[in-house]
Amino acid sequence: MLRRAASGAKFLRHVVLFKFKDTASQADVAKIEREFRALATTKVPQVQQFESGTHVGKENLNQDFTHAFLLTFNNEQDRDTYMAHDDHKAFVKLQQGIVDKKIVLAFWGE
Repeated sequence: MLRRAASGAKFLRHVVLFKFKDTASQADVAKIEREFRALATTKVPQVQQFESGTHVGKENLNQDFTHAFLLTFNNEQDRDTYMAHDDHKAFVKLQQGIVDKKIVLAFWGE
């Protein structure tokens, strides 16, 4: 369950999509998944909620992106704190050689 900053407040959603390199092993992918979960659930307290999953659609519109991650923040300041966090920076470095492409977008949701 989400913890709202104020009654009726919107949440800042942070969406990350990964397309892994063809050379990435299953162990590499599992490491990225594990480290992302740890980053969002234990290392950066500003993350209010974390969800992840792999593509299951049948439309073939995913452009080879296979993994989705959704982080929820109460506000932009919390998201910015997450982005500047040393553990986030280390996670971005970890992706080198494993993640081929990524999409990151944010939106206000209710």
